Amino acid sequence: MMEDAASARAAKLRALLEHHSHRYYVLDDPEISDAEYDRLFAELVELERKRPDLARPDSPTQRVGARPSAAFAPVVHAQPMLSLANVFSEQELADFDRRVRERLGHDEVIYVAEPKLDGLAVSLRYEGGLLVRAATRGDGTTGEDVTANVRTIRSCPLRLRASKPPRILEVRGEVYLPRDGFLRLNEAQAAQGGKPFANPRNAAAGSLRQLDPAVSAQRPLRLFCYGVGEWSGGAVPSSQERLLAALSDLGLPVNPERRVVKGYTGCLQYYEDLGRRRAQLAYEIDGVVYKVNEVFEQRLLGEVSRSPRWAAAHKFPAEEAVTRVLRIDVQVGRTGALTPVAVLVAVAVGGVMVSHATLHNPDELARKDVRVGDLVRVRRAGDVIPEIVGVVL
Repeated sequence: MMEDAASARAAKLRALLEHHSHRYYVLDDPEISDAEYDRLFAELVELERKRPDLARPDSPTQRVGARPSAAFAPVVHAQPMLSLANVFSEQELADFDRRVRERLGHDEVIYVAEPKLDGLAVSLRYEGGLLVRAATRGDGTTGEDVTANVRTIRSCPLRLRASKPPRILEVRGEVYLPRDGFLRLNEAQAAQGGKPFANPRNAAAGSLRQLDPAVSAQRPLRLFCYGVGEWSGGAVPSSQERLLAALSDLGLPVNPERRVVKGYTGCLQYYEDLGRRRAQLAYEIDGVVYKVNEVFEQRLLGEVSRSPRWAAAHKFPAEEAVTRVLRIDVQVGRTGALTPVAVLVAVAVGGVMVSHATLHNPDELARKDVRVGDLVRVRRAGDVIPEIVGVVL
């Protein structure tokens, strides 16, 4: 193949593969078969092998091509990645809405609501439309450089889909494992004699922090974007609603479950509706996030400590299940503290198989009067740590 023809073919293959990756991983609407995609990919790999000068940082072949890292370098975020204040009840939601209305002097506030994913927060930095760095949230100010691993996520564009992208765009998002991907991963772990992951969040975090990007590439990680830390060059969206639409136009995946809602009533209706459909979603969620829609109102509200006054996370109650106690073991901590742990008939709680649950301490064991053979109610405290709520009499 002549030099100019090879360069043109490589460019066409890159464009085709990025187009079909976007259709498959972001829009869930593939146009070609997996076999046809693999054929195009193999052709590009062969071209770049023969002509290394044709390989580019945004080539689809680079998603698995980085060398293993010995450590993760620190990355300072352009703007701090703040934590969200939690609300756990209708009254706490009403109090949040009241504080927002009072500070803005409004009778009713427009919010954008979307699912709160159970994943790992990341920051993606694009310069001239090209992904140049990705980092974990870390302590909110400084995270870990996981660029090579994030490049392996098929739903994350290596180059933004725009002829004139922002000069600098730092995007915030959540890396997660869909339910079916989590089950496949644990099946593979078991088949290889490995320890299964406790839940999708731990699996996503462990997958993203692999020293070898080739391992991350084998994990079915996905990404949803929900905000920005920096936007330089071009018109900056004036609302959260427009921001999410703009990110989608740039080829970044945003959650299709997002909604614009009015006031406390709209927030609560969205929360209740999503709660009813929670088990049917393709991914784990542990609540709903509300954000004041207008950006200038967000700036007026500001932040307190390390949480914005204009956003809140409304957590779902911990999910519960009933199972039987097989035996009670006692774990001895490093300080000599005794922790009773109930061994259970395995049961699914919030999408995770639970076979052990803590009773915290001997006094708690005596108070709940849990005995071998009892039927007990089990929940994941904070949707994470399994604990016994009580005996079913």
